[in-house]
Amino acid sequence: MCLLLAAHADHRDYRLIIAANRDEFYRRPAAPAAYWKDDSEILGGRDLEGGGTWLAVNRRGAFAAITNIPRPASIDPPRSRGLIVNDYLSGRIPPRDFVDNLAGGGHGYAGFNVLASNENSLAWYSNQSEQPKSLSPGIYGLSNHLLDTPWPKVARIKADFRAAQALTGSALVEALFASLANDDNASPEAGLSIEYERNSTPIFIAGDSYGTRCSTVVLISYTDRLSFIERRFGPRKSFAGESTFEFELERGAT
Repeated sequence: MCLLLAAHADHRDYRLIIAANRDEFYRRPAAPAAYWKDDSEILGGRDLEGGGTWLAVNRRGAFAAITNIPRPASIDPPRSRGLIVNDYLSGRIPPRDFVDNLAGGGHGYAGFNVLASNENSLAWYSNQSEQPKSLSPGIYGLSNHLLDTPWPKVARIKADFRAAQALTGSALVEALFASLANDDNASPEAGLSIEYERNSTPIFIAGDSYGTRCSTVVLISYTDRLSFIERRFGPRKSFAGESTFEFELERGAT
C-alpha cells in the first residue's frame, strides 16, 4: 500500500475513518476483500504470494494496515511485512502493546509502517524510526516514508478529507473515493528518482505494469457499526470490481 489517511476520533459520527490506496505490480497475485477462510474473524484483501495483507479489520472492530518503506531487512529472507497485520488482528493485544512488542523484532522485516487500532486507541510504528507512538485524536497520513511526511499526495489527501469532513454516510464515502481516484501529478517528492517521482506523486497511479490495485474506505461509527468498501482496478485504471461489507461489532473488542 502506498497511501493511507486515518482520521482518529476526528469526525462527529465515526471514531475511525480510513481511506487507502494499495499500489503494487499487477502480476503479484492477490485476493479481493473477503472474510478469510483460515480466520473468519478477519475481513480484508489477501496477498497470495506472502500470505499477509495490506489492510484488514476484524469482527471486534480492530484495524491494522501497513505501508512499505524501500529499505532492506537485516536478515535474509525477511518475514513478509503483510503478516504483521495478520498477527495483530488474530490476537487481542492492545495497539500500543502490540507495536511495542513488534519494535523488538522490527529488524526482521524490510522497511515498513504499521497502524493498529481498537475501539479507543490508535498506535503507529516504523522499523525506520526510533520509538512506537500512541496517536492522539487527529488526521494522519502515511505513504512510503514515516508518519505525516509532507509528501504532496499525503498533504493533498489530508486536505481533501478536511474539505469533506462535514459529510457523513454515502456522501462521505464518495468524497473519499473521489480523492483516492485523483491521478493528477503534483510537485515531485524530494530525493526520489525521476521514474519513481513520475509514478508515485499522484494519489492514484494509473500504470501499465504497476499501479493502484485497490482503493478502500473503512468507517467505524461511535455506535459500533463498521462499513468496509473496496474498489479494485487493473492497468490504466480499468475498473475490476467492488465489494461492500457492513456489520455490527462484537462487544468486548481489544
